[in-house]
Parts: sequence; structure tokens; C-alpha cells
Amino acid sequence: MHCISLPSSHHPLPSPPKTTFKLTCHVVPRMSLDNNNNSRSNGFNIINNISKLLWGPSLPPGLLISTVRTAWTSTWQIMMSQLAPSDPSGGYTRPPSKFRLSHQNPTASTTKLHLYVGLPCPWAHRTLIVRALKGLEEAVPVSVAAPGLDGSWEFKDIPDKDKNRDKDILVPSRDKVNGCQNLKEVYRLRKGGYNGRATVPLLWDVDKKEVVCNESYDIIEFFNSGLNGLAQNPGLDLSPVELKGKIEEWNRAIYPNVNNGVYRCGFAQSQEAYDVAVNGLFSTLDRIDDHLGGSRYLCGDRLTLADICLFTTLIRFDLVYNVLFKCTKKKLLEFTNLHAYMRDIYQIPKVAATCNFPVIMDGYYQILFPLNPGSIRPVMPIGCEHEFLSRPHNRESMSSVGKSVQYVL
Repeated sequence: MHCISLPSSHHPLPSPPKTTFKLTCHVVPRMSLDNNNNSRSNGFNIINNISKLLWGPSLPPGLLISTVRTAWTSTWQIMMSQLAPSDPSGGYTRPPSKFRLSHQNPTASTTKLHLYVGLPCPWAHRTLIVRALKGLEEAVPVSVAAPGLDGSWEFKDIPDKDKNRDKDILVPSRDKVNGCQNLKEVYRLRKGGYNGRATVPLLWDVDKKEVVCNESYDIIEFFNSGLNGLAQNPGLDLSPVELKGKIEEWNRAIYPNVNNGVYRCGFAQSQEAYDVAVNGLFSTLDRIDDHLGGSRYLCGDRLTLADICLFTTLIRFDLVYNVLFKCTKKKLLEFTNLHAYMRDIYQIPKVAATCNFPVIMDGYYQILFPLNPGSIRPVMPIGCEHEFLSRPHNRESMSSVGKSVQYVL
């Protein structure tokens, strides 16, 4: 899974038809004060009548509304077809990742790796969290791209005055290994070049100048078990053998209905597709919420990759998806257990530093033009602030007696 962004080719919204009115001004000799007043009154009436003809008492006339609606709908459909490929019913279909991790995995002793991410992207976010929990920050340096107005992922330094006061919070950066201006340039550096979709996350072989992988789940599995020789926390196993079956079972429910489900709601191009997606999303969230009433994490008292994959969608839910993607049936804050569960994971050391909420909001509200043409970013909803997320979650008591939760660094 990977993050998509708005294609660089835009189709401008056609301008509404213009109506030209030719006004003929007759100069009349001034005869008296009353005549002058009548002249002014007549001029005002002409302007007033034109205004009413153009706009009516409060809204444009039906013909203008109909024209603009038709033009905007056609333009929206064109843009959505490029932003979000759909099936015949109008349902969003996520394109598969191009570069999967092969059986000939890179070895820590011979390969210098670099990770490219974008902070708004939930798929890239999961790689940042596993990298942090495993203590791979030095072994796998990271460059943070930001979404540009044309939909591409760009590299740029943030001015000091705009940087987050908390120096531990990740912010967009320059390309620290290749010096590229955008992610598409990085992909093109590989042998044979590449002109396809430039998505994050991207795991890069520095010496060979080659794409290792751009599938997020492959990357987090590799970070979890493939680089223990370089990890500062090699004992942490987020996918233990005895839990793999449960992890896969949760992923089969969470990926289509929650991780991708919010995108299926937001990118739906028909009412039918939206209804199917939103029903699947909230029925799955209800099921998870019920389960978490008696279990600290999805697979018991042990944090796993399934929890990481769910968390990166939950942390964006009230922040973005509830409003922008029309996931409006309930806010996460309204669920009995899900919000406390999210706070539990957020408070794990190093996780909060991977969450830059203003950058996340900008990456959706100011970039996804077809969903938010005005690019207006709303205020941050209650329950999404760092201070609120740092409140006690009271979920420690759900851990089995005598067993410590497996995230201690």
C-alpha cells in the first residue's frame, strides 16, 4: 500500500458564459433639480435591474446554476478519474504497488538503505513507526517529502521560523541522499528509469541507486525482522510466529474496510459506491471497538503490526477523514474504546514524534482539490491535539497479569 496524490495534469473549470449588456447614455440638458433626481433614479433602476437579471434576489438564475453545475460535475469526474481509479460502479480501486520486496532481500552488511516518506500518508506513517520502535533511525535515514500543489511529492527545507517547536517532531526536508527536487526524480534514477506513479513510502538502495520496495507492508515486515543486526531494539517482535495467524486475520478485515475503506468513502464516484464503503467502514469499526473492550491490543496484550496499521488510519480519522472523506456517521471520539486505544499507542515512546498534525491536515485539505476546491483547512477538531492525546487511557489493566507489554525500548 502506498500514498497517492493529485496528478500533475489539471483540467481547469470552464468559466460560466458571459452576458454583455450595452448601455446607451443620453445626455439631457439640466432643466431643474427634480429632473436631475429623476435621472439619477433612472440610472440606479437600470443598474438594479441588471443586477437582478444576473443574480436574482440572492442566487444566480437557474440557467447559470445549471451551466456551472454541469461544467463542474464534468470537470470533477475527469479529475477524480485521474486521482482515484474506479470500477464500473464508481468504487475506488487502489493501484497495486509496483516494487515489491523480493525473496532476495537486501542484507544489512552489504546494503545502505534510505527511506522516503510523506507525513500526510498513512501508508508511509506505518514505516516511520516501525522504524522508530525498532531503533533503526541511524541504520535507515529518512527524507521527508511534502505534497506540492501539482500533486507531486517535493523536497524542501522548512524555514526555521516555521519549524515545530518540538524538535523531535518530523518535518518536511530536502532529499538527504540524492539531492533531488521531487520524488519522481528519485524514481528516475534507477537503472532503466521509471515514468510511473511516484509514491511513498519508498525504500531506496543508496549504492545501487535502485528501488528496493514501495509496498508499505513489505517494508514494515522487513524493518521488524530483517535488520535486527542494526536495530537498537532487536528484541522487539511485532509479528511473532504464534500471532501471525491473528495478525493476518485482522489485516484482512482492516485493510479493505478501514485503511482503504476511508479512501473508498472519500473517492467514491457514485452514491452506491459510497454507501457500500461507509457501511463496511463503520461496521468494522464497531466490531473492533467491541473487541477492544476486553483486549488491550488487537491480538491480546502484545502490540503487533496489525495495531500499527490500524493506528495510522485512526490518528487521521477525526483530523481528516470524518469531514473531508465524508466518514461522518461517528467521530472516533464517540467510540467507547477506539479513542483510548489510539491514545495508548500514541503514548508509546517515539510514536508521537512521527505525528505532525498541521502537516497532515495541509496534505489533505490543501492538496486534494477535487474534494476541497477552496483549499480551506478547518480548525483542528477536539480530541486531536497532542495535549488531549496525552491524557490517561487507563488500558494498562487489560494486560495479562505477569506479562509486560512488548513495546518497552
